[in-house]
Amino acid sequence: MIRDVSSGINPLGLPDSQTYLNAVESDPRLLGWMQGLPPQPDKRITFESDQFLDFPQIRWALSHMRELAPTVNVRRGSAPISQIERDDRSHDIDGLTFDALDGRTMRFEDALYATYTDGIVVVHRGRIVYERYFGALEPHLPHALHSVTKVYVGTLAADLVSKGILDETKEVPHYIPELRGTAWGDATLRQVMDMQIGVDYTEDYENPQSGVRAYMRACGMRPRSGNSYVPDTLFDYLRTLRKEGEHGVAYAYKTVSSEVMAWVMAKVTGLNLAEYLHDRIWSRLGCEEDGYMLVDPVGTPMAGGGLSATLRDMARFGELIRREGDWHGNQLIPASVIDEVRRGDDPEKFAKTGSDLLRGYSYRAMWYVSHNEIGAVEGKGMNGQRLYIAPDAEMVVARFASHPVGSSIGNDPITVPQLLALGRMLRE
Repeated sequence: MIRDVSSGINPLGLPDSQTYLNAVESDPRLLGWMQGLPPQPDKRITFESDQFLDFPQIRWALSHMRELAPTVNVRRGSAPISQIERDDRSHDIDGLTFDALDGRTMRFEDALYATYTDGIVVVHRGRIVYERYFGALEPHLPHALHSVTKVYVGTLAADLVSKGILDETKEVPHYIPELRGTAWGDATLRQVMDMQIGVDYTEDYENPQSGVRAYMRACGMRPRSGNSYVPDTLFDYLRTLRKEGEHGVAYAYKTVSSEVMAWVMAKVTGLNLAEYLHDRIWSRLGCEEDGYMLVDPVGTPMAGGGLSATLRDMARFGELIRREGDWHGNQLIPASVIDEVRRGDDPEKFAKTGSDLLRGYSYRAMWYVSHNEIGAVEGKGMNGQRLYIAPDAEMVVARFASHPVGSSIGNDPITVPQLLALGRMLRE
C-alpha cells in the first residue's frame, strides 16, 4: 500500500501526486533490505548502483554508510564512557500535542512516524528522558549526520579563532594559497563560517547536474560514473569554483564553504577533520562508540556532511554546547564561543533566503540560531537529521531520520513546532 508522505500535510511542498511508502511500510526490516547470506539480488544495496540514497533504500543505508563507501574512523580513544543518567518520561512526551504548520494537531509520537524518524534522544537537565529507535538503527550503530557535521566544523573553527590561532578577518588565501583566484579568493574566514559567500554553485539535491551532486562525486559520497568530469580530489574540485555575486551581503547555504573551513583548520592544526574531532571531541566526551567519516580518493574527510555517529554520542556533543563548553568540570570549548553562537547574526541576512519555515532565524558559525523563546540553536542535515539545543529549556534533542525528501521542507513543517512544544513542556 502506498500513502502520501505527508499524511495529509501540504506544507511539505510536494506535488499532490508525490507518494511514498509511509514510515511503517518502508521499514527496512519489513522490506528485507540486505538480509540473507547473501542478500537476494533485488534486496541488495550497493554504492555502485547509486541508489543507496534513494527512497526507500536510504532507510537502511544511513545507518550502514561505512559498508557502502570508504571511511576513516573518528576514534573514541581509551577514556571511560561518560554515563548519562535516566529519568524516563516517555509516556508524557509521546502524548504531547502540538500544531503543525498546516494547523493540524499532532501527537509527538505520531510526528516521529510522519518525519521518518530512525532514532531520537531527548536529554533534559543532563538526563535522558526519552529514547527510541526505529527501522535499521540500533543504539550502537553510527548513523549519517549529513549536514549536522557542519556544526562540529563551525564550533571547532570558532574555538580556533577564540584562541588566536585563526584570524576571522583574514581572507582565505592567507591560509590556503591554492584558493587564490577562486570563489574564496577575497572571502574572509568570518564570511565562510557564516555562509555568506557568493559562489557559482547550486545546492539542488534532486538535479543530477547541480553543484552539490558534482561535489558529492568529488568527495566520495556518490559514484564517479557517467560522462561528467569529476576532479580527482575534493581539494581539486574546490579550486574549480568561481565567484558569483558579493560576499557578506546575505546568507547563502553552500556546503562547499564547510570544506574550505575544514581545509583552513587542517592547515593550522596539521590534522585532518577526523583526527581533529578525535583530539578535541570524541576522546574528551567519553563517547560510547567510534564515529567515522566518508573520505575522498586521497583520504580527505568530507566536512560538509560526511560524519556518522551514534545517537547518544551526538547528544553528548549537544550537551557540551548546552553546558557552554563545560564537560564535568573540564572546559573543552570556551564559553565565549558558545555565547557568540547563541547570539547569532543579523536575521535580515537570513531573511533574504525567503524561507517561511525558519522565519526569524539567523546563522552563525554553521549553526542555525532560532532566536525563539527557548534560545534554541540547531544543526540540520538532509533527510531530517537534527541536533536541537534549547538552553532556556535545559534540553537537547538528537534526531536521526531517513525522510524521502532530502531538503528540510520535508520535515520542518512538523519538526520546528514539535521541538518548540517539547521545550515548552520540559521548561515548566
